[in-house]
Amino acid sequence: MYVTLEPCARRSERVYGPSCTERILEAGIARVVIGAADPSPFAAGEGSARLRAAGIPVEDGVLGMEAAELNRGHCQRVRLNRPFTRVKLAQTADGFAATPDRRPIAITGEEARTYVHRLRADADALVTGIGTVLADDPLLDVRLPGMADWSPLRVVLDTAGRIDPAARLVRDAGRVPVVIMTAEPVAVQARLAGLPDVEVLAIPRAGDRLDLAAAMGALAARGITRVLVEAGPTLADAMMKAGLCDELVLLTGPNVAGAGLKAIGPALADQLENANIGEERMIGPDRLQVFSMRNPEVAGS
Repeated sequence: MYVTLEPCARRSERVYGPSCTERILEAGIARVVIGAADPSPFAAGEGSARLRAAGIPVEDGVLGMEAAELNRGHCQRVRLNRPFTRVKLAQTADGFAATPDRRPIAITGEEARTYVHRLRADADALVTGIGTVLADDPLLDVRLPGMADWSPLRVVLDTAGRIDPAARLVRDAGRVPVVIMTAEPVAVQARLAGLPDVEVLAIPRAGDRLDLAAAMGALAARGITRVLVEAGPTLADAMMKAGLCDELVLLTGPNVAGAGLKAIGPALADQLENANIGEERMIGPDRLQVFSMRNPEVAGS
């Protein structure tokens, strides 16, 4: 048996049934090859030890770095109480994300939009800000053929409770779940009265906005391991400033805007100076750059 992560050794049998280690022992598997250790208290070396104690040969650390990268979201959730977080931004060739009055502009082509839908399908939760919802009225689901069921949980960060009950994603919450994270839960519940499919979750403030670390912690508590942030420059920069951005996906279109709202904020610009480019290529007429952020908290975990 080949696994990328050490099998768990203890689980709640009432909820989940026997642990993975118990299942392996029951199945009579003769040899187990493990990619990466699991820091979870349900494994943390115990899975490997139990298999060896039962006489099963175990090899671990095989392609360990690659396996650890595959499981990074899980490991960050266990160690740091937050998911792996990827922030996606789009900018014009001269660096703008919207018009001067913050209205959306068309930036990328069809191939890039397809790529973004694949990013959504790879996430457990998609996070956006209330400004994006009010300005764009996005649906934020996966609309690739045959992949509608891959649509992630949709999360709106709405500090002051400004969500519009007529927003498309609110009306669509019965199909793909929606959570409104807010510092004004009573006000939001009143605005959404009669829309029981939308969950409202109270998050404390940090200054004039939501405590982003608390928001990510709330997602981690639900078992969310991978988050895609699709929002405007303000939230993207705030995520970076809070040390909560692990990867930036930047799509640059071929056209110029001449003026408008800059896509790259000050915190993001500062961090990009030390970021590693993990991928760079053209997607149709648009340039894709994927930056891995050097987060000391993650590197030392």
